[in-house]
Amino acid sequence: MEINSTGLLPEALVIDLPEIDAQHEEIFQRIESLKGACFGTEPVRFSTFDSLLDYLEHHFTTEKRIAREVGIDFLDHDAVHRENLQSLRKAFDEVRNGARDVHSFLRYAEYWFERHISEEDKPFAASVRSRKARPANGIPAVAPII
Repeated sequence: MEINSTGLLPEALVIDLPEIDAQHEEIFQRIESLKGACFGTEPVRFSTFDSLLDYLEHHFTTEKRIAREVGIDFLDHDAVHRENLQSLRKAFDEVRNGARDVHSFLRYAEYWFERHISEEDKPFAASVRSRKARPANGIPAVAPII
């Protein structure tokens, strides 16, 4: 999958898994779009925020699928996804109930997402690439002794 780059995914956060990088770019686009909408004169549409959270859930499912395809233990990373999504949904519920401002939520979401890529997705991507580089039988190839 090719990244539809708008330049919102910082180079330092590219993990070299094209499908995941494209989704990361999409998430940053959605956050930026929400920021723009929040500074406009029209009321904030909560359905757009719900759509962002739904897309994050889709993204997490993609990572889980990739881990399963290459045979990586994903239990810990999956638990992080569940906890993070729960925290983001709770924070957004606070926005919906008037206890948190939308700008605060967006700053939180963007910071959380950048940290998640750096601390969890980069090591995950390295594991995926490492697993893909192994032969199917799991035995590293060695040069014949002559």
